[in-house]
Amino acid sequence: MLHETSDLTAFLEREDSAMSSKDGSTSILLLLPDLDQAGRLTAKSDVYSFGVVMLELLSGRRAVDKTKVGVEQNLVDWAKPYMGDKRKLFRIMDIKLEGQYPQKAAFTAATIAVQCLSHEAKQRPRMAEVLAKLEELQAPKCAIRHLKTDNQQGEHVPILQSKHHSPMNMTPLASPVPAHRRSPHVR
Repeated sequence: MLHETSDLTAFLEREDSAMSSKDGSTSILLLLPDLDQAGRLTAKSDVYSFGVVMLELLSGRRAVDKTKVGVEQNLVDWAKPYMGDKRKLFRIMDIKLEGQYPQKAAFTAATIAVQCLSHEAKQRPRMAEVLAKLEELQAPKCAIRHLKTDNQQGEHVPILQSKHHSPMNMTPLASPVPAHRRSPHVR
């Protein structure tokens, strides 16, 4: 399913009429700084568009907002000057969060978005790199410890343990079920 929903280029080419505004233009296309020589969107256009989506998530605003005035109509143009400075980032964050968000993670996400929003397509990361950075951001700071299980072999199973020592906060890295009892369809 991920490959079906992640290709914004193909989606826009198929669904251009569904995405059109009253004047017939597609608002996200207004934000794209590049097309290939044939006028088509590219994989790097997808990366740029993903940066726009990340910025929408951080700010709680739409990419293009005709109710705003001047530079604020275009979210990227309005937000970019604030995104590279930890002290100014709060100015673009969604006001509904009321400042209650992990500031370091927000800055990291904004940094990823800025990289995706580079005007030069060659300067943008590949989506695989973006994914890796987001996965690093999502991974909790934790220590690995080994717990003895009650399975027949008495194997040790690595468990991620967060700062909070509640069993509800631990995620197994390996199944405590012996390998010979696991379904061959589950990995």
